[in-house]
Amino acid sequence: MLAIFLKTLPFFGLIGLGWLAARSKLFPEEGAVWLTKFVFYFALSAMLFRFAAGLDLAALFDLRFVLAYLAGSVLIWVIGMVAARRRGLAVPEAAMEAHCGMTGNTGFLGVPMLVVLLGERAVGPVLMVLTIDMLVFSTLITLIIHASRSGGLRLAALVPILRGIVSNPMILSMVAGLIWAQMHWPTPGPLDELLALLGAAATPGALFAIGASLASKKVQRLAASAWLSFAKLVLHPLAVGVAAWLFGVEPFAAGVMVAAAALPVAGNVYILAQHFGVAQQRVSAAILISTALSVVTIPLIMLLIGQA
Repeated sequence: MLAIFLKTLPFFGLIGLGWLAARSKLFPEEGAVWLTKFVFYFALSAMLFRFAAGLDLAALFDLRFVLAYLAGSVLIWVIGMVAARRRGLAVPEAAMEAHCGMTGNTGFLGVPMLVVLLGERAVGPVLMVLTIDMLVFSTLITLIIHASRSGGLRLAALVPILRGIVSNPMILSMVAGLIWAQMHWPTPGPLDELLALLGAAATPGALFAIGASLASKKVQRLAASAWLSFAKLVLHPLAVGVAAWLFGVEPFAAGVMVAAAALPVAGNVYILAQHFGVAQQRVSAAILISTALSVVTIPLIMLLIGQA
């Protein structure tokens, strides 16, 4: 346990350093915004392209993996939705809580950390989780809120969703990398070095940006936020792990799936909550709490999947 904790500690140390820099005002709040943009549009995109360009699309897609992750995640989504509705929350708030309880920080934390901890074999499963989260569940929450507020689902609601998908640099970089791989194009040396250099900035940049963004968040609506953190850190990996076993997912890929499901609440959930004006305080606090607790829970999950 100690060895695993020490392996994950540098990643959380970078998050803590970003938090400390922002709290002490050495790193201004707007600095976190621009650093996030750099990571999102350049560094992480370069890393994802380079990863995807080395993958075989046929080997990457595993129907059992997809169905298992969808089954486990949908179960947690439904539990979150029902729990919120039983507390008397409106549909948009309930849907946002459900989304919060199963959407992990795969892009900014999972891709850099899990690939380092679990090796290059983890690239494919991590990218599959990231793709499902972005294409399926981000679309789902947007459609539900639009339908709830407009009295039904309208075709016009699909336009911003499709625009967001096709303009998302993480999706674009993965698709471009997979196309590059399928075409068997060689990567020129200078281009590969550029991508490697830029991609190397993704891990420290993303983790520092996570910490800096947490500095402005406060713990409010503690009971609800604690429940959402519990759903994300405990229930989601448990549900996904059981689903992976039921669907017969290959053990290593199943372990990566569980580790990805154990990641804390994603920062882009707060962006959605802020955009729609729904449950911002609860989501913000859940991101802060789940990220802090994941210092302990992620090493535990890594230990468990290592023994599976």
